[in-house]
Amino acid sequence: MLKKIVFTLCFVCIGLSAQTVNVGVQQNDLPEIGVVASNAMSINREMAIGDVYMRQLRAQAPLINDPLLEEYIQDIGNRLVSQANDVKFPFAFFLLNSNDINAFAFFGGHIGVHSGLILAADNESELASVLSHEITHVTQRHLARRIESSQNSSPLQIASLIGGLLLAVVNPEVGMAAITVGSAAGQQAAINYTRSNEKEADRLGMQILSKAGFDTRAAATFFGKLAERYRFKSKPPAFLLSHPLPESRIADARARADLYYTPTLAPSLAFSLAKSRLIARYTDNDDSNEYYFSQLMKNTNAVMQAAGRYGLTLMQLKKKQFDQAKATLQPLIDQYPGNLFFVDTATDIFVEQDQFTEAVAMLDPLLAHTPRNRVLVLNMANALIQLKQFDRAILMLKDYLLLNPTHTLSLNLLTDAYAENQQKLEMHQTRAEYYALLSIYPKAIDELQNAYNYANDKNLEKQRIRARIEQFREADRKLKAL
Repeated sequence: MLKKIVFTLCFVCIGLSAQTVNVGVQQNDLPEIGVVASNAMSINREMAIGDVYMRQLRAQAPLINDPLLEEYIQDIGNRLVSQANDVKFPFAFFLLNSNDINAFAFFGGHIGVHSGLILAADNESELASVLSHEITHVTQRHLARRIESSQNSSPLQIASLIGGLLLAVVNPEVGMAAITVGSAAGQQAAINYTRSNEKEADRLGMQILSKAGFDTRAAATFFGKLAERYRFKSKPPAFLLSHPLPESRIADARARADLYYTPTLAPSLAFSLAKSRLIARYTDNDDSNEYYFSQLMKNTNAVMQAAGRYGLTLMQLKKKQFDQAKATLQPLIDQYPGNLFFVDTATDIFVEQDQFTEAVAMLDPLLAHTPRNRVLVLNMANALIQLKQFDRAILMLKDYLLLNPTHTLSLNLLTDAYAENQQKLEMHQTRAEYYALLSIYPKAIDELQNAYNYANDKNLEKQRIRARIEQFREADRKLKAL
C-alpha cells in the first residue's frame, strides 16, 4: 500500500516540478549551495506536494496517533529547528509504528521517525542527531535539488528518480534500487549526488545539534553502533540503506564532533519515558516488557527508575489492573507534579474507573497554564464527553483545531462529541474534514451531503456546504488526474 502512495506522488512531483521549471527562477534566499533548487520548485509548490503526500500517509501508513509521543517528538524537533538556518516553512514531525530503524524527510518540512529508531537510540542526543540530519535535508531542499539535477534527463528518467526517492522514504531497500535504475552514468550521478547531500546534512546537522545543546558525539556513536551491529548482516536496517555509512563518514563525524564543546548531559526524563511508552504500548511481548521495566526500576539512576516505574504502570493499565496501576504511579505523581506522561496515565486510570470528575479536577489547573496543550485538551475533552458536558468539550476541541487543523485525533473526538450531543449537521461536517485529511474525498463528499440534509432552513450553512463539496470534488479530480 505504501508503494501505491509513492508512485502516485511520483507523478505529482513530476507534474508540479515541470510546471515550475517553465515559469522561471524563484529567489528563495538560501545559501549558495541551496539556491539552485529554486529553479526546480518554489517553496509554495514544495509545501503543496508535502501536503498531498502527508494526506496519503495518514490514510495508509502506520502513524502513531498518540498525543504524548506527538508532543515529545514535535518538542525535540522544534528545539532543533530553532537553531537551523534557512527555515522556510513550519516543520511537522510524526511517528510511524514500525520496527525499522529509520527516519526520513520529504517536501514541505515533514519529518517521519520510525518507532524502531527511538528504541535503538540509547539517549536523547542520539535521537536528536538523526533529527538534525533530516532537518538539514529539508532546509537545504535536497529533494528539490535532485529534481533540478535531472532537468536535462528524459521524463522517464526523472520519473524513476523521484519515484525512487519517495519510495525510499518508506521502503529504503526498494527505493535505493529504484534510484539507480537507468544508464551507468545516470546511476553514478544519482549515487554521487546522494553522497553530496549526506555530507552536507552531516556537517550542517552537527551545527544544529551543538547549538541546541546536545552531545555532538552522539552522531558518530549512533551511526557507528548501527554500522557495527549490522556489519555482517545480509539485511541492514532501513536507515543504513537510505543513509550509507562507510567508515570514512563515521570517522569524519568523530573528528567534527571534537571541534564542538561537549556538555555533560544527564539522562533525559522525557526521552526515557517516551521510550518506555513505545515499549509498553507498541510492542507485543508483555511478559518480557514487564521484566524489563522491573529491572529498570532497580537502576541506581533516578530517571531510569522513573522510566521503569512508568512502564510497569502502563503494563498494569493494559491488563486492567487499575488499582495496582494507580499505586505504582502515585510516587511519580508526587515526585514530578504536572509531568504530562504521568498526568495522562492518571487521567486514563480515572476514566477507566468512571471517575470522570476526578480527572477533570486534575486537568483543570494544568489547562489554566497551558490551555492548548494537546495532551491536556484531549484528555479533558474525553472526560467532559463522559460527563455529558458536551458544550465545553466541543468548545475546547474547536479552539485547539483552529491552530492545529490537521490533527486527526482531535477531529475524531470532536465528531464523537457532536454525535453524543445529537448535533448531526456538525457531526457530518467534522467527519468530512477528517476524510479530506486522508484524501478520501468521495467519503468526505458523502458526509457533506448528509450534513446538507440536516441544515434545514440554514441557508448560509447550505451555501458553505455546497462550496466545500465543490472544493473536495476539484481536489478529487486533480488526484485522479495524476
